Amino acid sequence: MCTGNICRSPMASTVFRARVTAAGYGDRVVVDSAATGDWHVGERADSRTIAALENRGYDGSRHRARQFEAADFDRHDLVVVFDRGQERILRAWAPTETDRSKVQLLLSFDRDSSVGRAGDGTDVPDPYYSDAAMFETVLDMVEHASTALFRQIEPALRQGSTT
Repeated sequence: MCTGNICRSPMASTVFRARVTAAGYGDRVVVDSAATGDWHVGERADSRTIAALENRGYDGSRHRARQFEAADFDRHDLVVVFDRGQERILRAWAPTETDRSKVQLLLSFDRDSSVGRAGDGTDVPDPYYSDAAMFETVLDMVEHASTALFRQIEPALRQGSTT
């Protein structure tokens, strides 16, 4: 979940989907991305996002932006956000305490890594108004945190529970 669904969230969904698929769980884990805003609905990911992904062997070309819907809380066990602003928005939209608890910051899964972090290290910066180098930095953060998140859910997947 990100602001416009063209930079961070398509990056993270592509990376996380690759982790899940490589481990053989692609048919059991739904990976999706959406935006808090509707500015880019229907658009492809930002060209710098696609380029950064391609540079590392990922294919982000099929992504189309969409806005988060209330029904997404019912469809997903976890709603990952990139910054505290998105966290506040999604928790405010959540109809129940259970749904609010589903909203988690991506970097909260990767507390041991210092890759690209600044400040208190809770937010993944939005690279939209920056250069290609920032997209690479954000992708570093996304890769590390996605690996950490996958390590946390993999035991449940091995035991046969569905996510």
